[in-house]
Amino acid sequence: MQRRHLLCLALVTALTALPAASQKGKGPKTLVYIDVATHNFAGMPDFGGLGGFMAKRMGGDTGPKGYPESRNIPAGTGKFLDIALYNGLKPGVEAQQLVPAGLAVGKSLPLLPPVIEPGGSERYDGKIPDVEVKIYQYWGCGAAVRPGQPKVFSFKMKKGQMETRGSMAPGLFVPDRDIDATPSYAVWPNKKNTKRVSDRSSMVGAHQITGDGVPASLQFELTQNADFMPKIALQSRGEPTDAIAVNWQPVDRARAYFLTGTGIKSEHEFVMWSSAEVAGASSELLNYLTGSYIDKWLKQKVLLPSTSTSCTVPKGIFAGSGGGGGGEMGGMGMLTMIAYGPETNIVYPPKPADPKQPWNPEWNVRVRTKSTAFAMLGLDMGDMQEDDGEGQQQQKKPSMKGLLKGILGG
Repeated sequence: MQRRHLLCLALVTALTALPAASQKGKGPKTLVYIDVATHNFAGMPDFGGLGGFMAKRMGGDTGPKGYPESRNIPAGTGKFLDIALYNGLKPGVEAQQLVPAGLAVGKSLPLLPPVIEPGGSERYDGKIPDVEVKIYQYWGCGAAVRPGQPKVFSFKMKKGQMETRGSMAPGLFVPDRDIDATPSYAVWPNKKNTKRVSDRSSMVGAHQITGDGVPASLQFELTQNADFMPKIALQSRGEPTDAIAVNWQPVDRARAYFLTGTGIKSEHEFVMWSSAEVAGASSELLNYLTGSYIDKWLKQKVLLPSTSTSCTVPKGIFAGSGGGGGGEMGGMGMLTMIAYGPETNIVYPPKPADPKQPWNPEWNVRVRTKSTAFAMLGLDMGDMQEDDGEGQQQQKKPSMKGLLKGILGG
């Protein structure tokens, strides 16, 4: 039942996110894309035995599984690094990146063409299951639900026919600037190298990329602006029936913040909320943003300013409906937060001040930074005890350990 709820919730998220268009621009023939991210699972600093269990299930104790790791909200905590090299002079050839000692992964990282795993064939009988879902859409920080909210959208699938009622605010368009590596790239992490960055790792210092066909000039210095951001110290107080107070410490180098939440009211009822002052902002904003989009959405109050340290989730929006077969998953909220960091672009040779002077850049390096955090609302994060000696459950609410095992298939 828990897995069914989570699958429905994933469907809800997919329905409300707009697909982004891929863009390609003109520029140097050799391009380096580096993404650095920090992630924190609020309330889960160290789980002992459960931490080991989660690490094994999520691959956290065996090193990188492959590019990309930093793009989405990962399951564990810590620092994540992705590197993608496109060398138009000799595409898809192995290279290596010499890195500063502060990265604590050795002297260099191998960049390899990605291995495209063949997709497994899935049988589909052509039958569309009957389903009925209702989605409630809220937005804005504040203890009380605002006038005109929620927007309610429902759809019903029966015998292959869909019926809809109501509407939701359209999502925001976020340009797709992610690099979906093809065999023309050389990337890290990869299966050849199982090292991973640690909590003490730093990108600051001298970097150089070498390899067959790579320009000899491809060496650059990264400053603190391109380093891993601190973890978001995210805390929440309040039951799902209450207004939930969310607060955090200022994050160094953060340009803006955004929070979004999804919740399960019952088996067929789901909730979406964001901290934006306007309707429609959702999970599509949980990615790296350019400075121009950050500036625009700060003015439009889609994002919270860097001076913000708190936000209140409106009272009762994540509370269970009290019916509909929600079970122990009803009345649960999942909150995600992002702190947008600076972006660094280095081009060689630098663009001359005189526009009449010829300019033929050899390479460009782009480094994006962000810090994200995840929290589960409406659960007792501190009660991690097993059943007592008589095997009786002492918790009135679902335990975090039990819930995570259910989500992870344990």
